[in-house]
Amino acid sequence: MTSAAARDRSVDGQHPPDHRAVLHTAVAEIGGAERPGQIDMADAIAEALETGRHLLVQAGTGTGKSLGYLAPALIRLVEHERSRIVVATATLALQRQLATKDIPAALDAVLAVTGKRPRHAILKGRTNYACRLKVSGGVAEEQGSLLGADEVSTGLVASAAPTSVLAAEVLALRTWADDEHRTGGLADRDDAPSHTERAWQQVSIPVRECLGRDRCPLGDTCFVEKSRDVARAADLVVTNHALLAIDAMHGGTALPEHDAVIIDEAHELVARVTGAASAELSPQLIERVGRRALPYLADETALELLECADALRSALDETDPGRVEDPRSAIGQACETVRVAARKAVSGMTGNDGKAEPEQRQAAAAVKEVFDVAERLAAMSEYDVIWVAESERDGRDVRVAPLTVAGLMRSRVFGQRTTVLTSATLKLGGDFDRVAASVGLRLDERDAEPVAVEIVEPDDDDAVDDDADDDDLSGLGVDPGELPQPWHGLDVGSPFDYRRQGILYVARQLPQPGRDGLPDETIAEIAELVWAAGGRTLGLFSSRRAAETAAVRVRKELPKLTVLCQGDAQLTELTQRFVNEESASLFGTLSLWQGVDVPGDTCQLVIIDRIPFPRPDDPLMTARSRAVAEAGGNGFMSVAATHAALLLAQGAGRLIRRTSDRGMVAVLDPRLVTARYGTFLRASMPEMWQTTDREVAIGALRRLTGQS
Repeated sequence: MTSAAARDRSVDGQHPPDHRAVLHTAVAEIGGAERPGQIDMADAIAEALETGRHLLVQAGTGTGKSLGYLAPALIRLVEHERSRIVVATATLALQRQLATKDIPAALDAVLAVTGKRPRHAILKGRTNYACRLKVSGGVAEEQGSLLGADEVSTGLVASAAPTSVLAAEVLALRTWADDEHRTGGLADRDDAPSHTERAWQQVSIPVRECLGRDRCPLGDTCFVEKSRDVARAADLVVTNHALLAIDAMHGGTALPEHDAVIIDEAHELVARVTGAASAELSPQLIERVGRRALPYLADETALELLECADALRSALDETDPGRVEDPRSAIGQACETVRVAARKAVSGMTGNDGKAEPEQRQAAAAVKEVFDVAERLAAMSEYDVIWVAESERDGRDVRVAPLTVAGLMRSRVFGQRTTVLTSATLKLGGDFDRVAASVGLRLDERDAEPVAVEIVEPDDDDAVDDDADDDDLSGLGVDPGELPQPWHGLDVGSPFDYRRQGILYVARQLPQPGRDGLPDETIAEIAELVWAAGGRTLGLFSSRRAAETAAVRVRKELPKLTVLCQGDAQLTELTQRFVNEESASLFGTLSLWQGVDVPGDTCQLVIIDRIPFPRPDDPLMTARSRAVAEAGGNGFMSVAATHAALLLAQGAGRLIRRTSDRGMVAVLDPRLVTARYGTFLRASMPEMWQTTDREVAIGALRRLTGQS
């Protein structure tokens, strides 16, 4: 049944579906208003969960996506009591919103409508929780008994000594973790006292080095294991894209068994899965791991492990940054040397693993991780992209990432269970084709007839087997990725009238961007636009250098206006100032293109300095483009243009955040209207009224801000 037909059914006097009643109640509870797009979305998700056909649903900003999928998901859980649904988000911010606002409202609504209240849990990666073993081996009891952690922290911070500040943070974290243990908490990092990344590393543990519940002396009270126990007892589990990817890569070991997955912020999915499937190796890492393993190795083995770091360093020094494809190259040979040395070290440390102390087992796990990465690098698989990268801070290292994640997603996510992807940005160039292809869905499967899914309720004495192999068809020799994966794409629109609320100005008269920074004409245009807007500008730049150059010029020409620039302070602090100071402007790079939510008069102008194509020397993007071309496709459109379209859509989406907002997106790159691919890029952006007339743009901004 289509969503329109479902809506008509309730109009005809029949009882509306329960998910509609839940949606109506939940929206009322948070003081909101139902929107047609939100109802259409809920109807479509209910249908997908019933039929098993995958769904891609684009829901514009302001639609109320969270409640739009929570209502049908929770009703599904009520109707099928032994089922479980996973919701995966890209950002912790959305997880917090779900946990503190949307899920409680939706659960209250389900209870009111059905008399039942499903259980829910938030599940994160291992490093997001404090480690009981690491905390217990930290500060001695008598050291923390003289003063409370807060008092020690205050006193040490006042000393302004970096090491003392770190010690204060670690002490506060350990005290907090002990309190969490005593009170039955989970020691989730989001609930921890204020701290730095370095301090958190003193109370958490890398995934590889965890001893596991059975081997850890404190395994019975492990926060991570407790969080997983809570998730296994829950009906709705909220996690993140990275953990979903890890679950897919490792055969369903990271998440409890589930029947469906709803992926929010799905425009970031490919990037997050790629990140989870990537790795890197550096001489510094090998040396740190080698020194840690030194007490547990024979002298010859330890020396060989430490010396292989020098071999990798020498290879990096003689290799220019960029992709590496030849196993016989210096990098290939060095990675093989590391692999051999690390393998010997692993063998030397794990022979008496059952009797080894926790420190030895953790050191062995660190060496094993070096071995695994080196083995993957040395293999130089055609499915991997390997390259040398360089940074000012850490020098050179060698990295590896999957050429594509489409196969993984198709076989291990879509091939396992009903999957819903949702975002405000899934249609690129006007359709879902590119996003669908990037996650492994074929175009000829779109709108194919779904196969009805029959859920067989287990007997009461049957337990859900969370340790079962996700690949239910493996015993039959069938790869789920080879089976048809019918899917449907739905755009439920937006509550915003973009043509009335926003203007897209493309500076056609400016020179085409080059590699030598911002042209003078472009910098002058930026200053003129900020002047016309009276500040109130979010500047999205392709590089930190461009943002800083523009900020210096605008500050000089408009000294009465506040111009904040990424790097001046912590980004959260700058964003908060931008929100609080109505006439302030904020210039920055990729961190600001997504996730910044500034409704109202604070942000009435969004400047985009150039089309955000990936760097031409980006090894991963270049490799993916070449692979598409070799397969007979258009590598530029499939990779570079798609990447740019996604960022343009997200960047332009920063402007209109509520129905009363008005403003302009100014793109200072004439290629948006002069190049052939410009039509595709513009079709990916919100449908605003468009102009290339500079005077029209300046006049509109001045009228908007009451200056003329």
